[in-house]
Amino acid sequence: MKLVITLLLFVAAFACQAQTSKELIGKWKLVKQTKDGVVTTPTDVYQVFEEGGVFQGINGNSSRKGKWKLSADNKKLTVKISIISIAFTVDYFDSKKRTISSDQTGTLEYEKVE
Repeated sequence: MKLVITLLLFVAAFACQAQTSKELIGKWKLVKQTKDGVVTTPTDVYQVFEEGGVFQGINGNSSRKGKWKLSADNKKLTVKISIISIAFTVDYFDSKKRTISSDQTGTLEYEKVE
């Protein structure tokens, strides 16, 4: 019986892990940024995650392409554009909302738009 329960927990954990990376695919709008206690509400700032680790950062009329990678435990999201790479801690993530943070950016809250 212990073996069956352990196997079910393993399968459930694996399914959740795979689903998280899949749910990241799409376009996310930045709705709130908090850095050093200052809260801002940016406009027209998006992150687009595509299959195969392709990333696009959009800020108004400008955009930059790069790569993304989610750690095996879904706790670190690394985004690389050109030679700059930022490792974010995933604070919260579901299919519609995502909160990530880093020393460079502070805390970023996103909502999925596509």
